[in-house]
Amino acid sequence: MLTTRFVDGAPNWIDLGTPEIDGAVSFYNGLFGWQFQSAGPDAGGYGFFRLDGRTVAGGMQTTPEQGPPSWNVYFRSEDAQATAKAAEQAHGSVLAQPMDVMDRGRLAVLSDQAGVTFGIWQPGATKGVEAASDPGALCWVELYTPDIAAAAAFYHKVLGLETSGVPFPGGTYTCVNPAGGDDDSVFGGMVPLAEDPAEAQTGAYWLPYFEVEDPDAVVEKAQQTGGKVRMPATTLEGVGRMAKLADPYGARFAVIRSEPRG
Repeated sequence: MLTTRFVDGAPNWIDLGTPEIDGAVSFYNGLFGWQFQSAGPDAGGYGFFRLDGRTVAGGMQTTPEQGPPSWNVYFRSEDAQATAKAAEQAHGSVLAQPMDVMDRGRLAVLSDQAGVTFGIWQPGATKGVEAASDPGALCWVELYTPDIAAAAAFYHKVLGLETSGVPFPGGTYTCVNPAGGDDDSVFGGMVPLAEDPAEAQTGAYWLPYFEVEDPDAVVEKAQQTGGKVRMPATTLEGVGRMAKLADPYGARFAVIRSEPRG
């Protein structure tokens, strides 16, 4: 599970790029109770989504030239420069070279061998989000990719990630964890695009999951406030009740009420 005890290779930050930040703030406040706080006049409009005094995500208004509306997942690295080089060597790309973000940390934006964008955050004063796996916070990430084996090899070379197969009714799910981690360190999974026709239409990407207490209520609220239901609330035995959504501007995410671990 995701925690704020960040280790190399695990997600430690997430942010939203949206064409209308005020509308997005209103939407996510209705769903999760988030408040938005500017990062200051030198941050170029960037700010923080906060819940009960803790930062759970970042966000900013973006232009079409900066890409479509989306949630962006960042993974911890001790050396952003070395990670960017490793991505190139593994047939990925560096979309934004490593750069310092004041004294907060060092940022890079990369893409994997299938063209999926993801970020790297080398911690400085900011270690990462201040809440994980609590209601209203990031709890899981999932990669939809055309080739599980190729994706697993790429992220192992670049971030040291390890994968394992977990059987479930109808098939096997590929879990992802940091190097040397145990079952409790699993933070996400990989899903073949071919197994999900709806996802196959939109292409490969990382999907963030946010923990919620009532997925059905969140789905209803999302529909009332301009969001789109991409997968209705569904219960998966041993996992929890989940739904896939998009906000009014098209950024995709999922919500889940996780089943308690035994």
